[in-house]
Amino acid sequence: MTIAMKRSAALSRISPSATIAITQKARDLVAAGRTDIISLSIGEPDFDTPEHVADAARSAIASGKTKYPPVAGIPALKEAISAKFERDSGLRYASSETVVCSGAKQVISNALLATLNPGDEVLIPAPYWVSYPQLTQLCGAVPVFIETRIEDGFLLQPDALERAITPRTRWLMLNSPSNPSGAVLGADALASLAAVLLRHPHVWILSDDIYEHLVYGETQFATIAQVEPALRDRVLTVNGVSKAYAMTGWRIGYAGGPAPLVKAIELIQSQLTGGACSISQWAAVAALNGPQTELVAARESFRRRRDLVVGMLNDTPGLTCPTPHGAFYAYPSCASFIGRTAPSGKVIRTDEDFVAELLEQTGVAVVHGSAFGAGPNFRVSYAASVENLTEACRRIQQFCSLMQ
Repeated sequence: MTIAMKRSAALSRISPSATIAITQKARDLVAAGRTDIISLSIGEPDFDTPEHVADAARSAIASGKTKYPPVAGIPALKEAISAKFERDSGLRYASSETVVCSGAKQVISNALLATLNPGDEVLIPAPYWVSYPQLTQLCGAVPVFIETRIEDGFLLQPDALERAITPRTRWLMLNSPSNPSGAVLGADALASLAAVLLRHPHVWILSDDIYEHLVYGETQFATIAQVEPALRDRVLTVNGVSKAYAMTGWRIGYAGGPAPLVKAIELIQSQLTGGACSISQWAAVAALNGPQTELVAARESFRRRRDLVVGMLNDTPGLTCPTPHGAFYAYPSCASFIGRTAPSGKVIRTDEDFVAELLEQTGVAVVHGSAFGAGPNFRVSYAASVENLTEACRRIQQFCSLMQ
């Protein structure tokens, strides 16, 4: 007799990641024999990890640095994190105020698990990274979405933030540069938001700075604890080595914040995973302490790709694509195609229909905007070769031209 598994209440509150699901669907199509697939659905640099970082990992293995590491991170990496925060943002965090986790996602998960109770509210500007509401709901808390407008560059406005805060608000999620929109909250914008937050001392701020080094043109990166030091004791500044150093698979994220919160994150981590991979930690030491010249080259490469993709999408009748100032995503609107008929004869009723037909008909995988809480749009990752980006955009243009 087969007994059905009984699902937990927590499991019923979450669903699979849309970005991972679409990326896997593209992989499945390749495995099934489709040779024309171009996946622009995942946020992953296509560069190799810098050689000096890989050398540091090999050296760590050769010297036997393969035992269980401290839960909150090896001392050398915590020192490198403190130095990085001060060097890049003028933020001073003691060792007791830094923590290392298995990716920035685990930092965020640990922080929410350590601080949220059922009924608490987390403010999430939309469009948002897909995991913010899912992790909030996993904790039994309530995601509260704050709409941003394309006319404002998808930037959170102070009056909208003020209206969203209630006595139950526990966190505000800030992600700049943004996944998926590429919007960047500069120092002035952050100062305006900080003025609101200073009036509400019960609200903590999670500043997700994972795309910090991917900011283009005259736009300058800033982080809220730097802009308004009076908020420092209720800000968790989250970062990692994945995007800047092409180290997504190494799984190292880190954060700086008030010592009681960091200690709570460490306690959660001690039971969930223990310390992050020791080899990856030594690699991250080399990344943070070593030469940073490759960051400049990568940023320039992404800027050129951004200009190519945004230009080709805006040359496509029916699509409107704002120019992102950071990260490696474009977020075009496909609103004009809602209600129209795809080449297959299917009526496009949602942005999810649009991306499903695009994948089926052209082999180009992108992510529907409704997965990020704002549509009808779709997210294009331009962390891919110029050849693939050019061909993908050509196929998108052809697909749109055949709409009835």
